[in-house]
Amino acid sequence: MLQIEDVGVRYGSTVVLDGLSWTVGTSGSVVTALLGPSGCGKSTLIRAVAGLEPLSHGQIRFDGDDLSELPAHRRDFGVVFQDGQLFPGRTVASNIAYGLRMRRWSRAAIRTRVAEMLDLVRLPDLAGRGVDELSGGQAQRVALARALAPRPRLLLLDEPLAALDRLLRDQLAIEIAEIVRDAATPTIVVTHDHNEAALMADTISVMREGELVQTDVPEHLWSSPVDEWTARFLGVTTVIGAEFADGSAQTPIGPVGLPVPDGPRLLGLRPESMRAVRAGTDGDVVGDHIEGDVVGVVTAVADLPAGRRLRVVTDVGEVDAVASERVVVGDRVGLLMVGERVAVIGS
Repeated sequence: MLQIEDVGVRYGSTVVLDGLSWTVGTSGSVVTALLGPSGCGKSTLIRAVAGLEPLSHGQIRFDGDDLSELPAHRRDFGVVFQDGQLFPGRTVASNIAYGLRMRRWSRAAIRTRVAEMLDLVRLPDLAGRGVDELSGGQAQRVALARALAPRPRLLLLDEPLAALDRLLRDQLAIEIAEIVRDAATPTIVVTHDHNEAALMADTISVMREGELVQTDVPEHLWSSPVDEWTARFLGVTTVIGAEFADGSAQTPIGPVGLPVPDGPRLLGLRPESMRAVRAGTDGDVVGDHIEGDVVGVVTAVADLPAGRRLRVVTDVGEVDAVASERVVVGDRVGLLMVGERVAVIGS
């Protein structure tokens, strides 16, 4: 669908992208997330795809056609930015109709399409409302409707939810993904938020300092990051070495069984990779005794919506873990590795 070959973008003497190649549009993947930290070049890449940034070298192709010299308005791509960029002082219907008027649709066709778009983004009764009266979530849905109305070949969303609060972001991420799938419009969404990428995308590409380091389905991306930087960016807080034989290994933080080939491996641990159980005064775990667990002392506790998170100091270093029972700073806990929550780095 979209092929980017050896693309470079410069701002004056500053090189932002150089020699970047990327292919988007595998079968069954409607939404692709471009995920990376702030300043890594994500928005620059999307603006280059949209035709809003000139290339210093390279080619951008869509369905085999070279877009490198094609101006933005002739690429037939829809774009939604972080702030929506709605036209102030106009109604919702007028904003959605803008691209259709530019394409000289008839008034009857515009009215029909605007109504279709309002139904699609679940705002059927707001056609006559001024955009200055909309909430943040409503405004982004109107911006999405405006971008989808002319039936673009590709939809580009550049941090579309960054200005919204967490609850609304998660809710709208799911809604937007459903909307673009209902519209059957191939979509690329730029984000620095792991949850947003997971909620929206069929495929995720991770970007670092102007380079794409890994493209994968979310499940495999979390469990098999390509390198230690990617693992830590995706939430790994501790990296340990392990030597596997027959699908299991003894590590500095206890045993783990994983279906990986024999040999040395780097394992990435997130807090949910380690389960903490309160330990007795003699070092044995109270209740479920876990043979071979590492025992440590709790130095920090955070009660989060997803569960209780601990920082534990052990003889082999600090480890993050989760606990289902109440513990406080100074408690001794036993740690058990949860195999299905462990990432195998570079596999």
